[in-house]
Amino acid sequence: MLKGYLTALITPFRDGKIDDEAFQSFVEWQIAEGAAGVVPCGTTGESATLSHDEHMHVVELAIEAASGRVPVLAGAGSNATDEAIMLTRHAKTSGAAAALLITPYYNKPVQEGLYQHFKAIHDAVDLPIVIYNVPGRTSVDITVETVARLAELPNIIGIKDATADLERPLELRRLVGEDFRQFSGEDATVVAFLAHGGHGCISVTANVAPRLCADIYAAWDAGDPAKALSIQERLLSVHDAMFVETNPIPAKWGVHLLGRCREEIRLPMTTPSPQARKRIETAMREAGLLS
Repeated sequence: MLKGYLTALITPFRDGKIDDEAFQSFVEWQIAEGAAGVVPCGTTGESATLSHDEHMHVVELAIEAASGRVPVLAGAGSNATDEAIMLTRHAKTSGAAAALLITPYYNKPVQEGLYQHFKAIHDAVDLPIVIYNVPGRTSVDITVETVARLAELPNIIGIKDATADLERPLELRRLVGEDFRQFSGEDATVVAFLAHGGHGCISVTANVAPRLCADIYAAWDAGDPAKALSIQERLLSVHDAMFVETNPIPAKWGVHLLGRCREEIRLPMTTPSPQARKRIETAMREAGLLS
């Protein structure tokens, strides 16, 4: 059962190509630091600029590195339903525990189109599916009612909610029950999200602070919300810094500061501005992430 902090992994590059060694070493570090799962090829993994071959290669690298120790929730979304089916089939054959499927971007489908998109993938591939709702990226918002309708399908098991709307987990829990997996996609809301019935976070901040993020959930799960909140307060400036420029620019720079990847990022993304670099480094130092 998916729960806790899952890291939305950055994708390291070396001279324009996937840095296999750095990526698998990064997955190993994430697991050692307490990540409850890893999520390759999401927004933070620069999926928008990966070729199909690269995308599938990164998923395979993550599954190989995780080696069954934690679940791999493979990014497999697309604004083209057939392409999403293809990537989800690959995730299944490669051994992913589940697929993370973003709402179709740019097309701006209506709610019936969203339902039919996810149902088509569900019907084509026998793999658990987590819906990813991030209207700020996609310009489309899947409603709680549409999610509840999709939750009636046996392999639609959860949602990553990056709306920062804290009424939604309560509303969805009321409609579909507590077993449907709900993950915050906004690090700064996670303690409140857990209090409203959530099960964890698919996290950007965990790229640079996996241990502290894991500790937030561990404290919550142990019935110590005060400790969870204390750690969240310690990380608040880091959460903010991870979005000082468009994700994954700050996250990749932060991982670079930790010495775990090169600073390379693919156009049209660019490395952070000097001001952003200073803010990222300052926040990480203040949280004790850099010596």
